Amino acid sequence: MKNPFVASLSFLFLLLVMACGQESEQEFDGSVKVSGVVKNAPEGRIELYKFVNESTEIIGEIPMGSGGDFEYELSLEGPAFFELHFMNQKIVKLALFAEDVEVFYDFNDEASLKVEGSEDSQNLQKIEALTAEYQKTFNELNTAYFEAMSKRDQEAIKSIQTTAMNLEVTQGQKVKEVLTGMEGSFATMAGISMLNIKNDFQYIDELVAGLNEKYPNTKMIQSLMNQLDDMRALSIGQVAPEISLPNPNGELIKLSDLRGKYVLIDFWAAWCRPCREENPNVVRLYNQYKDQGFEVFGVSLDRTKEAWVKAIADDNLTWTHVSDLKYFNSEAAAIYQINAIPATYMLDPEGKIIGKDLRGASLENKLKEIFE
Repeated sequence: MKNPFVASLSFLFLLLVMACGQESEQEFDGSVKVSGVVKNAPEGRIELYKFVNESTEIIGEIPMGSGGDFEYELSLEGPAFFELHFMNQKIVKLALFAEDVEVFYDFNDEASLKVEGSEDSQNLQKIEALTAEYQKTFNELNTAYFEAMSKRDQEAIKSIQTTAMNLEVTQGQKVKEVLTGMEGSFATMAGISMLNIKNDFQYIDELVAGLNEKYPNTKMIQSLMNQLDDMRALSIGQVAPEISLPNPNGELIKLSDLRGKYVLIDFWAAWCRPCREENPNVVRLYNQYKDQGFEVFGVSLDRTKEAWVKAIADDNLTWTHVSDLKYFNSEAAAIYQINAIPATYMLDPEGKIIGKDLRGASLENKLKEIFE
């Protein structure tokens, strides 16, 4: 597990901070006006930032009139995400392209924020509200998790992990509800960043295809399309990419050497507690089905050979093992887009993917389906 729990949490906001495109072919004069009124503002400045290359860059400082009114005109060549910073105390995210936007806010009333004009920016506010709700719950879980870790309270840790997994499912459902009716809006890129790209692949693929049609050649969309294309190679029915890594004896072993058998590719590590907890289940199922053509191809993301070999011996893992001992920088982890473990792929005798993330009861049921 790269993050304490729920790999997809690390994905939160990722797409918001990717490079925003500058080359849409949709026709408009390139001019967008950002204006509004701020009431009861403390001393300070209004600044406009743009998301560029995984960070924000200041576009300019916006003068504010005596009545709190402000106005700023910028030129765009494509859709992009922005932030309005009010006196370093309030941040309003905007999605801008061909529509002007007006922002109204009273510092004495947190609920007073209104965004008008730009439909993309209005959609983004709905997504941001859900993001804030989710982030609050995540922060509470994160605090509880590290407290349980410090106390070595395994029961609490498992409970929090289960809650986090359920939160991921609930979050995905809520995001899809919010995005309903927003198809084609550039703001949906922010909603997509809250989804699990593996579990919601088809849904995301359809949304992004629509966005690409509306905003062709937009870098942010193209980047996500490239990621989806890479994942398409790992979809059910595709031949699993080759893995060629050394075993503990230094001998180069290929995944394709196991053709003719049903193979579970198991990404794990000695330091990964959930992986170690799952190992007895895999050992039991391996011993039950190995004579019928079941094999496990263990890919370790350990850093040291000593820890790797010791875990193999301690857990009595008698199947094929390989590793380049490069942690998450492993070549195999990159090819299979592994950003958290445990992670598994089930292959048929032809090397085609027939299952993903199988463990526990789901792995047992899949093997029963195959062999019984």
